[in-house]
Amino acid sequence: MAHIAFTSQLQRFTETPEFDTPAATLGEALAAAFERNARLRPYILDEQGHLRQHVVIFIEDRRAQDRIGLTDPLAPADRVYVLQALTGG
Repeated sequence: MAHIAFTSQLQRFTETPEFDTPAATLGEALAAAFERNARLRPYILDEQGHLRQHVVIFIEDRRAQDRIGLTDPLAPADRVYVLQALTGG
């Protein structure tokens, strides 16, 4: 099963579950995370259900491509990392 993990930046705001999931797509994996903690959703997705501008997701060593539909496929052994991109000036 794919493994999903959230970086420590998000842990400052809400509980971020780390777990294995049989999800076949990134969207399904995120839905499973939101079932575990609904308060996590607005930190990851915007009001339209798209990935927020300052959130980056890596599936293994590749950046998730579909920020709108979240249809990136997951293989059973994939590790998914959800993080907030840092900005500043």
